[in-house]
Amino acid sequence: MLSKLFLDHPADVGETYTEHAREASSYGFAMIAAGVACLVHAAVPALFKSKGSETIRTLNDRLVRKRGAKRDATIETRHGGWVI
Repeated sequence: MLSKLFLDHPADVGETYTEHAREASSYGFAMIAAGVACLVHAAVPALFKSKGSETIRTLNDRLVRKRGAKRDATIETRHGGWVI
């Protein structure tokens, strides 16, 4: 049961529990900061004009690159290092 709660998902994405906690936390803190910037922008439109969209773009790019790297590593492992 504890393995299912704490270890299965990190293993599925190729991370240890600690690595996953650090990565997920970095996304969470970035989203909180961007959310606060968006709230400030709502009150004072001249401030933080692009912080929210820049953060979303940056986090999405990180996630897409990470998924691509994991996919490539999986393909390489399945084919013994040769990708055809």
